[in-house]
Amino acid sequence: MGNTIEWYDFGVFGFMPAILGAVFFNAADPTDNVLGTFAVLAVAFVARPFGGFVFGPLGDRIGRQKVLATTIILMSGSTFVIGLFPSFATAGVLAPILVVLARLVQGFSAGGEYGGAATFIAEYAPDRRRGFLGSWLEFGTLTGFFLGAGMVTATTVVVGDEAMQSWGWRIPFLLAGPLGLVGLYLRTKLEDTPLFREAAAKNTVEASPLKTVLRTQWRGILHLIGYIVLLNVADYVMLTYMESYLTNALGLEGRTPLLVIMGVILAMMVIITPVGALSDKIGRKPLLYTSCAGFIILPIPAFQLMDSGNSVLLTLGLAIIGVLLVFLLATIPSVLPAMFPTEVRYGAFAIGYNLSTALFAGTAPYIVTKLVADTGDQLVPAYYLMGAAVIAAVPIFLLPETAGHSLRNVTSSTAAPRPVAG
Repeated sequence: MGNTIEWYDFGVFGFMPAILGAVFFNAADPTDNVLGTFAVLAVAFVARPFGGFVFGPLGDRIGRQKVLATTIILMSGSTFVIGLFPSFATAGVLAPILVVLARLVQGFSAGGEYGGAATFIAEYAPDRRRGFLGSWLEFGTLTGFFLGAGMVTATTVVVGDEAMQSWGWRIPFLLAGPLGLVGLYLRTKLEDTPLFREAAAKNTVEASPLKTVLRTQWRGILHLIGYIVLLNVADYVMLTYMESYLTNALGLEGRTPLLVIMGVILAMMVIITPVGALSDKIGRKPLLYTSCAGFIILPIPAFQLMDSGNSVLLTLGLAIIGVLLVFLLATIPSVLPAMFPTEVRYGAFAIGYNLSTALFAGTAPYIVTKLVADTGDQLVPAYYLMGAAVIAAVPIFLLPETAGHSLRNVTSSTAAPRPVAG
């Protein structure tokens, strides 16, 4: 639910960047409006590492459940209030300032969300089903984006383009409030994870987990940063940037870009949990190798298909990127928590994940949009994905196989956990 709320926000921003840019920045050029919106998206990522440094170690000290209850209400609240803000035409420069402040809060709280949610699921899941159960976390990612994009699309259809630019854009943001309250209710009903409760009962909970993380887990954190470069770039190019690319870079008109993207995302939602279950049977690494190799070889053909002018080929090109991304999304919730021991798992995960996300994810839509506009080369997103795959290839190769292994046996960030007997 928390991941759904986080990505609902990205779906809303990603599917109406030109409208939000005009509302809050009032630029004369449509490309500048889009860049302004993507810059606001990127601002949130500046705060994410700080959230990771605060919420991650805090979750190792006081428990995963308490921190996750806090992050979900902060995330949903910061998205909700954007729907109440005045426009640039009403408040001038105060409008973008308020949006930036809200995005900073959203980014700070999101810095404690994903690492905590993945840790929570991984520590509850049976060892032989961690891939399947962990993949539901990324099902939440796709659901949130689908809901955000769908709400933008539905609101546009109902109120019309003119009203959408005037006041309709507020509706998708305001719906984040009720989503957050539902999520908060659910999280307050959960017990903390068995592994954390065991650590607390044995008095092995770290008194200063941040110091311990930085002293003992820095190699694992660097490994994690390199590994998820590809995930972050692919995630945000596919989910946040693609609608703008199809509309502005390729010049597609009408509802075709929205419908094609939403159709591919819906298909990703259907296959992601079976892929997670497959990783329990054959291991995580075969799926990771396939995804990494695919992102090195296939982006150029995929983007050429998108630029073919044929709706079927457009869908096929987008589906290629979507399937390769699913192989990553379905495995990381089970792979990353297994890199660190229980006492520092939340903190090490959150710090590494959010440093990588801040460096490579939040900047991706802005950088790619800028490069396409400056060079006129429609294949820039393909090059960007290929470069990320090359960077991630070595860290992915060095990852130990963790399928079927117990998280109780993880003793360091560089050693594979021991398999469970039976």
